Amino acid sequence: MVKRRIKDIIIELIFLTLGPLIAAIALEIFLVPNNIIDGGIVGISIILQYITKYKLGALIFLLNIPFFLLAFNKIGKQFVLRTFYAILILSLGVTFFHAHRFLVTDDLLLVTVFGGIILGSGAGLVLKNNGSMDGTEILSLVLSKKIGVTVGECIMFFNIFIYSAAGFVFGFEKAMYSILTYLIAYKVIDIVVEGFNTSKSVRIISESYEEIGQNLLNDMDIGVTYIKGKGGYSGDKKTIIYCVISRLELSKLKEIVMSVDPGAFMSIVDVHEAFGGSFRKFRDKI
Repeated sequence: MVKRRIKDIIIELIFLTLGPLIAAIALEIFLVPNNIIDGGIVGISIILQYITKYKLGALIFLLNIPFFLLAFNKIGKQFVLRTFYAILILSLGVTFFHAHRFLVTDDLLLVTVFGGIILGSGAGLVLKNNGSMDGTEILSLVLSKKIGVTVGECIMFFNIFIYSAAGFVFGFEKAMYSILTYLIAYKVIDIVVEGFNTSKSVRIISESYEEIGQNLLNDMDIGVTYIKGKGGYSGDKKTIIYCVISRLELSKLKEIVMSVDPGAFMSIVDVHEAFGGSFRKFRDKI
């Protein structure tokens, strides 16, 4: 267990180092030279760097310090330490790549797309390893508990002001490109954190549950679990088939179910994370 924990910590540190460095490349090679900003504290830092001429790396680190202090008692020491490390590496990476900056392209569409993809990839690696690179996420998490709004709504509120300010400083065309960069990065973060092949959780209600379950076992080689239930309207006892499959297997599953019972009810939900054994051996895990 100790060896496994040490291995996990080492892997985590590798990704918490790699993620900010990738994000730093996106900022200094693509976005900042073309006056395209990111959201959150990084976006504020880019605007202040343009106005004051202070070093961007130092601004990113200094502006995040109040949020470290806020999060230390509110969220948890482990998260704060990971976030502190990630932002430190981001600040150092931005400083390094600024000194060795070269302009890949000044085409704003290419800058927006590839800058967003690279930035999202770096931020996704950090989030996947339980860290963050932006203090507004911490503030949003704290405020959401106090004022009763979601974290996403808080982040959107902050970014409206940040991108509006960018419009006045860099021009509203650059601000619109910045918003597009943010949206691309946001989607890439989802892909990095959740993966391309999102699993599906499927619940099937049918009188022919035994035949359907057996066909799924035999034809698709997936495990199924039978859950006892009761109809709320009829009061009749029901047996629910539950299984977790990959997105690519969903079409085949529907075909099998419909061939046995065209009137079967199916509920299909995205599963963002599944672990604890192979899906092929999922039977009786629940």
